[in-house]
Amino acid sequence: MSLAVGSPIPSFTLPTDGAKTLSTTDISKGPAIIYFYPKDATPGCTCEAQDFRDFKPQLEQMGATVVGVSKDSVESHDAFVNDLSLNFPLISDDGTLCEAFGVWKLRKRGDREFMGIERSTFLLKDGVIVKEWRGMKATGHAAQVMDALKAL
Repeated sequence: MSLAVGSPIPSFTLPTDGAKTLSTTDISKGPAIIYFYPKDATPGCTCEAQDFRDFKPQLEQMGATVVGVSKDSVESHDAFVNDLSLNFPLISDDGTLCEAFGVWKLRKRGDREFMGIERSTFLLKDGVIVKEWRGMKATGHAAQVMDALKAL
């Protein structure tokens, strides 16, 4: 069973880019945005990361933390962060968060089926999910999240 609106996020400590770690306590006070994306350096994921990067100053003014999550390696995240000058951490998930949030799903591309991350974003307040977006398009999504944050 995956987490839903009203659920507290699970306890975790996972590696991020820059040879650091991030844990539940780092995002459990105030508002936070945790977004799951399929793969570093792909067109949709690049667009989404750039949008969150560009909105980060406004998000910070509202007290929000932004965190991206994929199953890519720390090394892949390091390159992605450097290439795009990202200003927020990317978690290298071992599957723990993807499973807990219910974003590891059977996906289809043409005739091919495979397991992968469903693009999803969760808006948190004090470690509890207050809004979720699942399976949405990357383009324009960060602006939707910012509007929801303003409404908190």
